[in-house]
Amino acid sequence: LAEAELPPPPPPPAPDPFRPGPALSPAQKEAANMLAALAAGQRFGEALLDGVTGSGKTEVYLDAVAAALAAGRQALIMAPEIALTAAFIDRFAARFGARPAVWHASVGEKARSAVRAGVATGEVRAVVAARSGLFLPFRDLGIIVVDEEHDPAYKQEDGVLYNARDMAVLRGRYEAAPVVLASATPSLESRVNAERGRYARLVLPDRFGGRALPAIAAVDLRTAGPAKGAWLSPRLVSAMTETLKAGDQTLLFLNRRGYAPLTLCRACGHRLQCPNCSAWLVEHRFRARLVCHHCGHTGPVPDACPSCGTAGQLVACGPGVERIRDEAQALFPQARVSLLSSDLAGGGEALLAELDAIERGEVDIVVGTQMVTKGHNFPKLTLVGVVDADFALGGADPRASERTFQMLEQVAGRAGRGERPGRALLQTHEPDHPVVKALISGDREGFYRLETRQRQQAAMPPFGRLAALIVSGPDREATETHARALARAAPRSNGVRVLGPAEAPLAVLRGRHRMRLLAQAPREIDLPAYLRAWLAAAPKVRGSLRVAVDVDPQSFV
Repeated sequence: LAEAELPPPPPPPAPDPFRPGPALSPAQKEAANMLAALAAGQRFGEALLDGVTGSGKTEVYLDAVAAALAAGRQALIMAPEIALTAAFIDRFAARFGARPAVWHASVGEKARSAVRAGVATGEVRAVVAARSGLFLPFRDLGIIVVDEEHDPAYKQEDGVLYNARDMAVLRGRYEAAPVVLASATPSLESRVNAERGRYARLVLPDRFGGRALPAIAAVDLRTAGPAKGAWLSPRLVSAMTETLKAGDQTLLFLNRRGYAPLTLCRACGHRLQCPNCSAWLVEHRFRARLVCHHCGHTGPVPDACPSCGTAGQLVACGPGVERIRDEAQALFPQARVSLLSSDLAGGGEALLAELDAIERGEVDIVVGTQMVTKGHNFPKLTLVGVVDADFALGGADPRASERTFQMLEQVAGRAGRGERPGRALLQTHEPDHPVVKALISGDREGFYRLETRQRQQAAMPPFGRLAALIVSGPDREATETHARALARAAPRSNGVRVLGPAEAPLAVLRGRHRMRLLAQAPREIDLPAYLRAWLAAAPKVRGSLRVAVDVDPQSFV
């Protein structure tokens, strides 16, 4: 039969909520009992489950899921990435005796239709989903879990803009269902909500089974950097050698896809740029292509410079994960090296196969981007090497320090989750940066106190409100003219400060020029009302111009 003639697959069976989970520590039991009481009580409540990496947060919130299912209600567990769902689904099935329904962009339309129908009738009791799962028509939603609640992937950046973490709280209130926000590195917004008493904060300070957190140290690249043309320092290479001899695994982390982020001509200095965006083309050597990671434009690597015509003078500048993989393989030719990146050939299935191989110990060295920073459990992984710890510390993003801390704490937390202790080495040019110092000292609370104080002084979220207005169009002059007219139309207010217009850091995206304005206001100001009045007074948007409004922006490109 043709695929269109096949009947849709039946919804997964309802899970059995009465199978007991593993034995919990006293701290885990206390947290699990509180969450289970909320779920069993069938009432709204918000809880921040704040536990260090490897502390057993999943088992704790699964107890609350069990309580909701036992009460005859439904459960939604949200994850920021598809790669995080496969191992969780197996874990869920082992606990409840049935697999949950799955909802994300890679699920086929027939399966999606079956899930929609099943949650509407109540036949589907539990769903593991990406952010869009929040809008499924549950008949009786009894609990919402937002795993890795700090992850910026919960923000929808295209079309209708929303933050799924915040919308989960709104839907939980509407459904009279508890909402659990779980993370080893909570967002500052959630931490402050807990301190203000809006959320209950449940803390798991220790790893499951009494295992130690990884020891973290810095490698000062100013004095102990790698040799010319290399990217791994002698200290990191030495640690990798020791790890391989012990039969353990190493993870090399660099949040930069491809082989090299920039290609330039040594003869004339020309840099290969995307024709549609103000961004450099990234070389992907495995595919022999140059790729724009913003619009998807791709093309072959030219033999000669397109500007001066000189052959043999194009050079790759800087490292991406493919380049780090090549260096690791050259240093350790007998090692089994795996590359984990969203560019992996074969898509999601190939990625899941690689993750399974790593977990079974069939890989010696893992090279990966941010997709390996959270949610994965590799028992034999004892060493993490961060190739560039300073990668995200610059720029205009007010959350840069927080996000760098979260990313590095999470990736370091992949080490030492099995029987052997773990360690992490951070290669950095700024060993005295507050983020790096906090990671090395293990002073997690000190970092959050400092970040809270700095945000409060600057009246930045969560102590102030922000909204971005992005004007875009195919013609630069028309875009800038409208942006300036929009700025002049801003209502006068003693509380709201309007900044811009200014050219966006990514000034051209998909062939459209971009100008940004920013409205900053105290928490007590009704910023949405101000924005409505502003847009009503603004000149009419004509032709191909667009104005996008992003309340509480997460991206500043």
